[in-house]
Amino acid sequence: MTGYSESRRQTLHMAMASFALLLRVLTWWQAAACAVAAFLFNLLVLPRIGGESLNRPGDAARGYPLGILFYPLSVLLLILAFPRRPDIAAAAWGILAFGDGAATIVGTRVRSRALPWNPDKTFAGSLAFIVAGAAAGAALAWWTRPAVSPLPPLQFTLGAPVLAAIAAAGVESIRVRLDDNISVPIGAAIVLGGLAFLDGPSCAAASAWLPSSILWAVLVNVPVAALGWRAGGVTVPGAVVGAVIGIAVFGFAGAAGWALLFASFLVAAISTRLGLKRKSVLGIAEERGGRRGPGNAIANTGLAAFAAIVAGLSPHREGALLVMVTALVAAASDTVASEIGKAWGTRTYLFPTFARVRPGTSGAVSLEGTGAGLVAALALSALALALGLIRGNALWFATLGATAGSFVESSLGATLESSGTLDNNMLNFINTALSAAFAIALAWAVAG
Repeated sequence: MTGYSESRRQTLHMAMASFALLLRVLTWWQAAACAVAAFLFNLLVLPRIGGESLNRPGDAARGYPLGILFYPLSVLLLILAFPRRPDIAAAAWGILAFGDGAATIVGTRVRSRALPWNPDKTFAGSLAFIVAGAAAGAALAWWTRPAVSPLPPLQFTLGAPVLAAIAAAGVESIRVRLDDNISVPIGAAIVLGGLAFLDGPSCAAASAWLPSSILWAVLVNVPVAALGWRAGGVTVPGAVVGAVIGIAVFGFAGAAGWALLFASFLVAAISTRLGLKRKSVLGIAEERGGRRGPGNAIANTGLAAFAAIVAGLSPHREGALLVMVTALVAAASDTVASEIGKAWGTRTYLFPTFARVRPGTSGAVSLEGTGAGLVAALALSALALALGLIRGNALWFATLGATAGSFVESSLGATLESSGTLDNNMLNFINTALSAAFAIALAWAVAG
């Protein structure tokens, strides 16, 4: 497009974060109204005053600028998600604005090696994302900190945005077509929101048991990861990442949490092997013979590991363990449903239209697969109950949450995976996150 400049677009992208300074003095509904106004301005006014020069070539072909519209919508969601924590909304906004902007500018101007998993991204760009995003996030969190009551710990204000920027940089580097203005703030918000549950007394109390727990976790997980690689269940990078996740779960949630993690992995691995001959003939067998890579490990169990850390370092152990359990149950039961459906599903349909499709189609469901997934969800939830990770009705919260998340993932797979907007790993992470959210919502509804 004539007159288009990516640097100018990214400079404006970063400059818009200056409005986050207002979160210190605005109420949440005033801030939300401003975000709505910004969206309407970008949609209706900006194109009439020369805003077309900010549109990328793809935006021009489409007829409207997705990124410029998603930006204020993401800010609106941050404000609505954290109405009492403007510091979190501001930090995620800063990471979105400065992290993503710096990554694009540096990535296009500085010669650097491409990332192994995404040749369109570079190490220099990702490093710039982390540095700029962490600095902006911490600065905006510090500025808005006085608006929060009680006052957040300074360690959170300065430290949490750094971890959130690292996580968001990882999300930004994934090779999918999902707009960064959606994925980056969501990734940052999940980390910031989870870390907000940590408190000083819980962390101090953990110092008494955590070192020995981590030691046992290392002694258990390193050989188990090696055996998983030798057995053909994971790749070498997958084994390394799996070991780190296993150490986190064992170290912070105990042997019971690790037992559920191992059971969920075992269930998923066995279901992948079932009917392998038929799936290979149809061309729908898992890549690498079913070996799981690092992306798969993070997508399926990353949220569970993070929830385990929150459970060990916060006073909200019961809720965090419900998130961990549901995430593990959702990942395993979804794999069971998919693999059994591909192996023995007689009729497969797209959800929610129920149009007939061939087995292995992204988002397809079958009666056989759905039934197997539900049984797996109930069995793993029952195991979590027996291990003492959850109590009472939480069995049903985890089972129903995992089942609901699976159907939403199927719907997204049918619409967004085939277009390249999302890949399978992102769908799996969305499944675990939505399933956990459903379970927590059910628990709150019953308790309230």
